Amino acid sequence: MNDFVQSLRLWCAPQRIREEGDTPDYRFSLANERTFLAWIRTALALIGGGFAVDQFLPELVWGVRAGLALALLAAGVLCALRAVNHWVRCERAMRRGEDLPVSRFPTLLSLAVAVVAVAMVVVVLFGWEGR
Repeated sequence: MNDFVQSLRLWCAPQRIREEGDTPDYRFSLANERTFLAWIRTALALIGGGFAVDQFLPELVWGVRAGLALALLAAGVLCALRAVNHWVRCERAMRRGEDLPVSRFPTLLSLAVAVVAVAMVVVVLFGWEGR
């Protein structure tokens, strides 16, 4: 729990990471930052997809449309939060000389996107229209 609280503090004050361990090769820090940016791009794409489903499929049954849109929006929010958490955890691990952290989040995100994609395939094939 203490590690989680410290990670949350580092979200808002990343300069405090410098207080831990040794400075890693800058190339690793920059690679970590590029990974963070990739997660943020993914989050933005998921959020955009959620809005697109809601705005551009008005003939879809409201519950289905709202469910698909909310699933994409929630995945985008989680992805954005996970991006900063992962960046902090990796930066701390590199400074401490520890193994990089592992996570189940990519698997969960992939499954969520796959479920929404399958639902969208069903919608496209069978054209669920609101009446």
